[in-house]
Amino acid sequence: MDTTDSPEPLPKGWHKTFYTLWIGCFITGMGYSMTMPFISLFINELGTFNRFELNLYSGLAFAMTFISQAIVSPYWGNLADQKGRKLMCLRASGVMACTIFITGLSTSVWMIIGMRFLQGAFSGYINNATALMAGETPHRKSGWVMSAMMTAGVTGNLIGPLIGGALSSHFGYRIPFFITGGLMFLVFITTWTNTREHFTPIDKEAMKPMKDLLHKIPNVKIIFAMFITTMIVQASVMSIDPIVSLYVKEMKHGTGDIAFVAGVVAATPGLGNLLSASKVGHIMDEIGPERVLMIGLIIATLLFIPMTFTTSPWMLAFWRFLLGMTNAGLMPAAQTILTLDVPDEAFGRIFSYNQSFQAAGSVFGALLGSVISGVSTYSMVFALTGATLFINIWIVVIGRSRKKVHS
Repeated sequence: MDTTDSPEPLPKGWHKTFYTLWIGCFITGMGYSMTMPFISLFINELGTFNRFELNLYSGLAFAMTFISQAIVSPYWGNLADQKGRKLMCLRASGVMACTIFITGLSTSVWMIIGMRFLQGAFSGYINNATALMAGETPHRKSGWVMSAMMTAGVTGNLIGPLIGGALSSHFGYRIPFFITGGLMFLVFITTWTNTREHFTPIDKEAMKPMKDLLHKIPNVKIIFAMFITTMIVQASVMSIDPIVSLYVKEMKHGTGDIAFVAGVVAATPGLGNLLSASKVGHIMDEIGPERVLMIGLIIATLLFIPMTFTTSPWMLAFWRFLLGMTNAGLMPAAQTILTLDVPDEAFGRIFSYNQSFQAAGSVFGALLGSVISGVSTYSMVFALTGATLFINIWIVVIGRSRKKVHS
């Protein structure tokens, strides 16, 4: 990894902190994807449900985490600006270790939904780790570091479904939850012992209101455009996740190793993201994050057209692989724009607001996927998701045009 060519000195302990948080984000992403693609099949074992009920409960199980996350993220953001991002990483990994493990002990769908809600209220490891590294890294390396941190999560998302699918097929759907809980406990320990944050605490009384800090930002409109972009991009990712195993089951007519194939379909975006993230990060540092974001949104919108009409799980996996390569430039670009325009003293709050929008996107996407597939068809989910990305393109265009007016 190229981390030494910046003329600005890196803070003491930067590399150890970076690699520790990278591994922490990797395990967090892997643990999530080890369990989530199969949660609908887990729910199906806990009762007798018709098609609509199973799709709805699967969507709720996904959405509850992000509903609570959206509600409490601003509170955690204020606390992060006062106490630092390391404490937020410890809070997230510690509580997630407990809630994910307990989810594996669930005896009803409502116990799963309840644990997912509690997990969301204390989650946020990847976002806080990213914010911590953003604050520790010189601006000229921000694009690469944001992409590298995003790569950690997507690499985990790539491996997780394959491991989760194999474990679920041989040992049942509970085992991945138990393993994920244990791994998150290891993340808590390593983050506690190996990371260092050069952070100056801000007294609550000394914290400036966000409305005052917003006046320091050259173009506030682009910040809000990035919030909306984060929400829509996350929704496009999440719209298929709650029902991917059910969609694969339908396309395979209920025969074959459904859990394994669903794991492959769920993993392919992560593989595409992994292969292109580093290159996209360097390109972002060269041509700017806004251009990368616009190109990525256009390509992603076009890719949802063939996904709408595919009838093969392997073709779906192929198109999702290309989507993953494209997505490597979307979320990191939005986050990089935030790091370049936001004052350091507002980092925690801005990233927490961004996390709230990301959580809202997860809720919107999960419910869109589960409800639309329940009342219509699975392919309709892809059509509507592509339409939301098309709207997002115009939102970014408006934000960029206003920036040119102000510049």
